[in-house]
Amino acid sequence: MREAILQDNRLSWLQPEGADNDVVLASRILLSRNLRDIPFPNRADLHELGKVEERLAGAIPALQAVTEEPMLVMEMEKLSPLQREVLREKQLISDRLMRSPQHRAVYLTKKQDISLMVNEDDHIRIQCITAGLDLAKPLKKAFAIDDILEEQLDIAFDEKMGYLTSSPTNLGTGLRAAVLLHLPGLVFTRNVSNIINISPQLGLAVRPLFGDEKEQPGCLFQIANQLTLGYSEQELIDNLRGAVTEIVAHERRARKALALYMKERLEDEVWRAFGTLSYARLLSEKEVLELLSRLRLGMDLKLIRGVAPECYGQMLLASRTSFLQNLAANENLSKAEIDRLRAQHMRRIIEEHQVSLEE
Repeated sequence: MREAILQDNRLSWLQPEGADNDVVLASRILLSRNLRDIPFPNRADLHELGKVEERLAGAIPALQAVTEEPMLVMEMEKLSPLQREVLREKQLISDRLMRSPQHRAVYLTKKQDISLMVNEDDHIRIQCITAGLDLAKPLKKAFAIDDILEEQLDIAFDEKMGYLTSSPTNLGTGLRAAVLLHLPGLVFTRNVSNIINISPQLGLAVRPLFGDEKEQPGCLFQIANQLTLGYSEQELIDNLRGAVTEIVAHERRARKALALYMKERLEDEVWRAFGTLSYARLLSEKEVLELLSRLRLGMDLKLIRGVAPECYGQMLLASRTSFLQNLAANENLSKAEIDRLRAQHMRRIIEEHQVSLEE
């Protein structure tokens, strides 16, 4: 099952489903929790980190009431650096688990929509993800898992401060809520910087999923709450949902303007992207991200019907370098070999998802 997860390019939360899925790709909830009698992971020694692993392992069977299936454990020490990088590309582990694998692990469901990171910045980080704009569903799952863990383990909690966490910005609820957005309209009209600049005033952070604020390949952005102390879980969720709703409205207006005033150019770029992904023999990672953004925009605006929308998530993951190296069982592939393999997978996925090309 471990290899199946590492090689699978289908993620349930990247399906074209859920509310506002033309703009909102996924909604994510993270809950940070710590054991009362063990130092935070950045202060704990290896023996103490091992204790956290043991205690959590004993509580995992009880979680099946929520997950409805056994959870697979992946111990970081037993994975190669390349395999850990694949998990990071899938948004299933963080940089901390990449850098310091000793006594660190992740528990996963088969659909990879629920995961528990062990000894990351905090002892336990619960992560639940779903497609589209739906923060309530993953929040409900995360709370259900948290309730079971609190029955099984002694969780660090203070009556005044709330849940104790390694980062002061997570104190209180220990909740991080995030939404993944596709914003090609705002990027093309050069209005996305306004969203990024105003977000801190709302207690939120907007960051490109790839690249930086100057360069945003793929037009993918994550918006998340910055603070948790002094706010209830519902207040944090409502604030984020309100901001996302506004951004979705701005993005749709930008797309409408592009379709109205630049229809011919927009259609040309969409079909060029489809053609390149369908026939190219060499494709770089950055190039694929840009092409996939145009293809997805074309599908959402009904400008192109040549390929089923389910292909987007599969192609996005299959474009990642470490994923391709792991799939080929060769981390020493040259850039040309990786670009060739990437193009091959893009062609295959499009071919598998071909539908009628009638306008």
